[in-house]
Amino acid sequence: MTLPMIAIVLSQLVHGAVAVEPLPGTAPLTITGEPVEAMVAGIDAHLMQLIDASVANREEYWQRDFSSPDAYAQSVEPNRQRFARIIGAHEEREAGPMELVATTDSPALIAESAVYRVYAVRWRVLREVYGEGLLIEPKEKAVASVVALPDCDWSPEALLGLVEDVPADAQFARRLAESGCRVIVPTLLDRRDTYSGNPDIRMTNQPHREFAYRAAYELGRHIIGYEVQKARAAIDWFEAERGDAPIGVIGSGEGGLIAFYTAAVDTRVDAAVVSGYFKPRSDVWSEPIYRNVWSLLHEFGDAEIASLIAPRTLIVEACDHPQIDGPPEPSSGRTGAAPGRISTPSFEAVQGEVDRAHELVGNLNASGAIQLTGNGSGLPGSDDGLSSFMSAIGGALRNGDQPKIVAALPDAEARMKRQVDQLINDTQHLMRTSQKVRDEFWKRADYASAEAWAESAKWYRDYFSREVIGELPPASVPINPRTRLVFDEPAYRGYEVQLDVYPDVFAFGILLVPKNIPEGERRPVVVCQHGLEGYAREVADPSIQSDYYHQFACKLAEQGFVTYASQNPYVGGDAFRVLQRKANPLELSLFSFIVRQHERTLEWLGQQPFVDPERIAFYGLSYGGKTAMRVPAILEGYCLSICSGDFNEWIKKNVTVDYPLSYMFTGEYEMFEWDLGSTFDYGEMAALIFPRPFMVERGHRDGVSYDEWVAHEYAKVRRMYDELGLGDRTTIEYFNGPHTIHGVGTFEFLREQLDF
Repeated sequence: MTLPMIAIVLSQLVHGAVAVEPLPGTAPLTITGEPVEAMVAGIDAHLMQLIDASVANREEYWQRDFSSPDAYAQSVEPNRQRFARIIGAHEEREAGPMELVATTDSPALIAESAVYRVYAVRWRVLREVYGEGLLIEPKEKAVASVVALPDCDWSPEALLGLVEDVPADAQFARRLAESGCRVIVPTLLDRRDTYSGNPDIRMTNQPHREFAYRAAYELGRHIIGYEVQKARAAIDWFEAERGDAPIGVIGSGEGGLIAFYTAAVDTRVDAAVVSGYFKPRSDVWSEPIYRNVWSLLHEFGDAEIASLIAPRTLIVEACDHPQIDGPPEPSSGRTGAAPGRISTPSFEAVQGEVDRAHELVGNLNASGAIQLTGNGSGLPGSDDGLSSFMSAIGGALRNGDQPKIVAALPDAEARMKRQVDQLINDTQHLMRTSQKVRDEFWKRADYASAEAWAESAKWYRDYFSREVIGELPPASVPINPRTRLVFDEPAYRGYEVQLDVYPDVFAFGILLVPKNIPEGERRPVVVCQHGLEGYAREVADPSIQSDYYHQFACKLAEQGFVTYASQNPYVGGDAFRVLQRKANPLELSLFSFIVRQHERTLEWLGQQPFVDPERIAFYGLSYGGKTAMRVPAILEGYCLSICSGDFNEWIKKNVTVDYPLSYMFTGEYEMFEWDLGSTFDYGEMAALIFPRPFMVERGHRDGVSYDEWVAHEYAKVRRMYDELGLGDRTTIEYFNGPHTIHGVGTFEFLREQLDF
């Protein structure tokens, strides 16, 4: 700590924090403690308010027509299509036959009873993705066709009593087969971590469902969507084999989620049973991350999803939910899983959500479209629930004998590995072809000139802000600037700054003002951004020596620039990562808040008499470089952006399982952004910054990426600037160094582009 800093701190200790005069035009800053902790807590409080308000706000997205059942179904069709899109169940499936799965040791026919036969089967869904499980064929004409979905930790064989994992009373697939139904029982990815990773690189403790979720989410797909598509592909086969038979879906736990969502998106389903899943969904952020659905609560709670099924029959069985206390325990180097729990809600909570669904569907429920059974505890597959289900699909619940095993059962472990591998391989295929998808998305851009491009980019900028980052309304309270002098150096003074954004949300940073600014002169500003788990003071405090930042805000201030070290909220591990979990279901992200914080910062900086509002630049390292790609892409108030230690083939960085630098293997579970692969890699984000100057700073030994990835993605940027006649506004500097601010070519770039 410098002597001037010590003197100021001592003065504050003796006289209180307001003893030092604030910056002219501002009130004294009195915040105590760590500002970023208060910032994170404020954003958290704001998100909880938005979650609470989301229930009432959803109605504006629905235009229900109750004049007839057909009119109702048509009126909610746009909601159904949006729902299918956000769960990643929007692709056209690839029809195929139901294939018997037999090996030398395990014939396809594996069990039989007096009334049905059991076969090991698989069916094609998408590309090389197959559903796999059991087909139960009645020996006489089936009364109905049913997809029965176990909780993901139960095998298909367990639902038939062929293995002893599930009590007899919960073997609902067997009981439906005894009642004359043709039944397909798919395998769902389970919650173990056996195959989560690449054994040649690193294994993790992520549940299989999370491992598949991560890669899929970045590409506009979802583990939920893949499994809904498997259920729908089974329905395709039912329809092709015997289109006149009623169709039902039933599931418990994770299978209840898949059954519920399948019935919501597929109107061929005549009746559905959701067991051990239905409840108010306002705490979805605390559940396992593989249940995280972008914009879910923005438009849908469980009641709204139920309203997509009406006037078809939905039976909600209030019983025990799976008790999940978290991911598999870290062991043998396996780490990286996101936290998340599942527990059984109260019966009153389930009943309240069912009552809300009744209100939403109005008189369509007169015939019992949405029913509630069970008392909130116990096993799935109760007599009441199954009897109501059989009645809805034209049959009656009957009892029969347990099936007898006639051949070796399928190798459940090998089957699970195939299911995991197929989904991961499909995401890798989608990653490799994602540039073509992005090229198609960008076809409406006008490349005729720099001016034409800038005009056409407005649509893409709006889309990026609204659909990718998530858009909060503008600041809702006065800016109320408060400042505090925190050090006085020979070349500049430093002030802590706090600015209000929303009642619970504020922006914070450290402003460095050179002492040699003549009255009336307006200087350029460089906003200097820290990285993950970083603090503004590490960037702008002359007493702090950091191997990452090298006091770059201070050095720029010594050269005469005004600098501002912004404090971003990505500090505190899960304390900030849970903000992303709370934001995503609201069609928001952590960057939704960061954008508004920076917008307010730009507003205030532009009002200072020593600042040129047309020359405010952005320069960030690491997560600050991530910010440099997103915030200036939206906020045109930044006249220039420098991305240091982050520029990447970002889609590959998030999705690949073939390189050790991938986020597929790490604990940074908040990195994944919904459907980014179809819309914006870093080259496309830089296109939103054009025609403003843009630079990349890259250390050869920076472990966030490979030089080849950086060069490949930057080539797109360079070509665009060159072809549109502004090649002098972009550059990349490589240097022999690690993950750090180099501050050589970038400082020259700032001086040149800011004309200072």
